[in-house]
Amino acid sequence: MVDRLANSEANTRRISIVENCFGAAGQPLTIPGRVLIGEGVLTKLCRKKPKARQFFLFNDILVYGNIVIQKKKYNKQHIIPLENVTIDSIQDEGDLRNGWLIKTPTKSFAVYAATATEKSEWMNHINKCVSDLLSKSGKTPSNEHAAVWVPDSEATVCMRCQKAKFTPVNRRHHCRKCGFVVCGPCSEKRFLLPSQSSKPVRICDFCYDLLSTGEMTACQSTRSDSYSQSPKSTLNDVSDDDDDEDSSD
Repeated sequence: MVDRLANSEANTRRISIVENCFGAAGQPLTIPGRVLIGEGVLTKLCRKKPKARQFFLFNDILVYGNIVIQKKKYNKQHIIPLENVTIDSIQDEGDLRNGWLIKTPTKSFAVYAATATEKSEWMNHINKCVSDLLSKSGKTPSNEHAAVWVPDSEATVCMRCQKAKFTPVNRRHHCRKCGFVVCGPCSEKRFLLPSQSSKPVRICDFCYDLLSTGEMTACQSTRSDSYSQSPKSTLNDVSDDDDDEDSSD
């Protein structure tokens, strides 16, 4: 069905409408073979608080942006190649329901649908698109994913030293490897994580020691353990332009 729609006028028209909604600041989305599978509003758990974002699922990419005028204007366009995506369901907790993680080597975050049915449809369509892409390319699923950041609100003290209290002066920072909220002294070092940046990025002392000795698996498993123990505390994005004041820290 996707192949049949690829060159249809209806599909071309739909993609053109999406392009126009993002305006000149957005990247062109019309390329041969690309099909718009579906679209909708999902709640994205940003650094400070959950926010509504408009998502568009194509057969090869996932696009989302901030809603300026519903169905008419969006900004801050983000494009995620689906070949690098894996998704994991999130258990319902409090007001955060019908959610799943979208994980990639450069960025990982949580989104929530309005209903369980909508969640199921999104996850099924994403998985189908990823499976079809990998089947055509012969590639294997990505096994490297960026950490999901712990929200600012979940940490009143540094998650590494357990001593430094966060204040307007003593700012919160995030380790790019484990996603923990840490103080400045516990995250003074930098390490090159090629999938996330071409320059060395801030990481905590714990992850630096593990990475420096080549024990990357241990570092990753530690992060996974912390997630399973406290799923709510890790549901955050790597950085949203309007939510992440210290994305360079």
